[in-house]
Amino acid sequence: MSVPDIKDLVDRYIAVSFSVEKKAASLVKNQIGSDLTNDQHFTLRYINQAGSCTSSELAEVFDVKKSAITAMITRMWEKGLIQRTRDENDRRVVYLTLTEKGNELYVKAEEKIHNLVESLINRFDQAEIQQFIETFEKLDKVLSQSTGQ
Repeated sequence: MSVPDIKDLVDRYIAVSFSVEKKAASLVKNQIGSDLTNDQHFTLRYINQAGSCTSSELAEVFDVKKSAITAMITRMWEKGLIQRTRDENDRRVVYLTLTEKGNELYVKAEEKIHNLVESLINRFDQAEIQQFIETFEKLDKVLSQSTGQ
């Protein structure tokens, strides 16, 4: 590919990536409402899928500093969404789990997001959906390899 072609593709990718990210984040935020931020929703989602985890694990998974996770976890704990449990063998280790309230909020948010995504994805045929998901998964893999994650 020639340099002008690559530049055009890079410019298109950056523009559409920015646009899609902003619009998708806004649509998701509208679905989950003011009870959660998008980052808090992703945190609830991760804890729900993991069952329990530590702040260090969250910081690694979300590629942020532990202080940022600690601040968010504290706000979520104050809202009664997560529970902190110290490890009996090592008091320095704190496990995070969802409370009943956190799980209920997560389930409601997931249902709304599922309905949103379903309404969007139904505008594409099955082959387009499959190709998009496979391409997006490949991009994720390439990015993971590039960042060493």
